Amino acid sequence: MTRSVAVVDVGTNSTNLLIVDAQGGIVLREQATTRLGEELHTTGLLSSVAIERTVSTIASHVETARAHNVEHIVITGTAACRRATNTQQFIDSVRTATALTVEVLSEKDEASLAFAGALSGLPELLAPTLVIDIGGGSTEYTVGVLEAEMSASIPFGAVTSTASHLSRDPAPPEDLTNLIGAVSDELEEIGRDIPALASPARVIGVAGTVVTIAMVELGLHEFDNDALHGFELTREAAEDVFRTLATETFNERVLNPGLPHDRADIIVAGCCILVSTMRRLKLDSIIVSTRSLMDGVAQRERLKA
Repeated sequence: MTRSVAVVDVGTNSTNLLIVDAQGGIVLREQATTRLGEELHTTGLLSSVAIERTVSTIASHVETARAHNVEHIVITGTAACRRATNTQQFIDSVRTATALTVEVLSEKDEASLAFAGALSGLPELLAPTLVIDIGGGSTEYTVGVLEAEMSASIPFGAVTSTASHLSRDPAPPEDLTNLIGAVSDELEEIGRDIPALASPARVIGVAGTVVTIAMVELGLHEFDNDALHGFELTREAAEDVFRTLATETFNERVLNPGLPHDRADIIVAGCCILVSTMRRLKLDSIIVSTRSLMDGVAQRERLKA
């Protein structure tokens, strides 16, 4: 017995909605940029303005899910919720607005669920797959065959790294070099614990940064799942997108087809993380997956019925 499920995923940068029917078919996807973690790097707190903005979006997503007569709704929180010292204030605000409780995922659970989601809709491969999940507040690296077996998280995401490493716009070359180096150092460290990072049979990239870079490379004016899901993004292409976006001002970047206005201020840091990862791990290309954490959570919740 399975059930229809709605997942509201609250990240550092965005608050997204996925609705699936009882058979696992996708009914609806919605994305909203809410920047819950916009001041987290400097204050250690979720700001009251960010909480209010994010809770309003969550309430709207929940209302949409209920209008679709969804049998079960789950709200998950990731890096920003794990790090902030006032997360309980946010959880209480969500409960007041929706009568639902936010499930704050551990790094391990986030990686495992993102891995399961990333593989959905892609060919099965009975060999090690590496999933790279670049979020707003952190990046997860997970290795497994049919399910996650080993994972590690680094404290670099598109939002937090913009705040911590990029001093102005366009960012000075030394800022970019420092961020790329910091990510590379973290990868060297976790590579000692997860040797399989160096030799996966397949590498899949998920979440907003990776999908956006692929959209810019393809010149897509709007999201096209058929074009993006399973697309092979080469290192050469990623480097080319990085060079272009890093040398432009915000007002110039937003003119690039495929780059949403609300991601243009954080995409350069996201590019640094991806480029550093591909350089450090000597990856010639990655496979783009438009499915990730929410899809993994939806699979888990459907099977609980």
